[in-house]
Amino acid sequence: MSGSYRDKDERRKGQTQEHQPGSERAMEPPPAVIREGYRGSGRLANRVALITGGDSGIGRSVAVHYAREGADVGLVYLDEDQDAAETRRLVEKEGRRCESWRGDLAQSDFCNTLVSEMKQRFGRLDILVNNAAEQHPRQRIEDISDDQLRRTFETNVFGSFYLIRAAVPLLRKGGVIISTTSVVAYRGSADLIDYSATKGALVSLTRSLAQALVDEGIRVNAVAPGPIWTPLIPSTFDAEKVEHFGEDKPMKRAGQPAEVAPSYVFLASEDASYMTGQVLHPNGGDYMST
Repeated sequence: MSGSYRDKDERRKGQTQEHQPGSERAMEPPPAVIREGYRGSGRLANRVALITGGDSGIGRSVAVHYAREGADVGLVYLDEDQDAAETRRLVEKEGRRCESWRGDLAQSDFCNTLVSEMKQRFGRLDILVNNAAEQHPRQRIEDISDDQLRRTFETNVFGSFYLIRAAVPLLRKGGVIISTTSVVAYRGSADLIDYSATKGALVSLTRSLAQALVDEGIRVNAVAPGPIWTPLIPSTFDAEKVEHFGEDKPMKRAGQPAEVAPSYVFLASEDASYMTGQVLHPNGGDYMST
């Protein structure tokens, strides 16, 4: 067992949700947002971050960690108003400012508006975290409809691209872009074919943008989590898979958002000043060769 996290939590048994991206307030047990005893050290003092999918799961944990490290935060979410309000409360509890926006990142106009709003309300943007995603398991490629394929790419890839394109002019030298890819971008997934393809695209986008933006002083990196206990899990899989989620990993358990968010803190901070085009792998022990 790692820290205070259980290897297996029987409270997950029989738990599912019908609507993506899922609700954190409906989860049992609730995901761990921040590790007990985690102390901020001002590594992101007076910086401003925009986090997509920031209402829950990894996005919420990143928002709270960033706030504890001294950053103000803008949150983007699809439709979970109560989760977003709770994340905002947690950020403000850390003594930092938080703004939130509800909308669909698949719409380029919305992404353009987001960046304009960040400039108007905060006056700057230092860190962009592309974290929002959706996934829909299918047993065969023939079962993936045109609509599903299009929607998964629009949310996971197009939305990230639109937002990066809009944000780059506002990101000053020293700016940071971080994308959430996945372990399945490297090892694949038989029942998440389209989702895996989007996450592979984000890895390639990260590497290409790192080269394209290096002369502007903007670092571009990514995080590839393994099985993490977030609302996307009970809203994606059946009860049996939810119950045993993460048990096939070397650590024999699912990870918590609080175990992933420090990777985002590191990549956003000056501790990672010599890193661009890289991917970190908090995945419970899966070996990634590249």
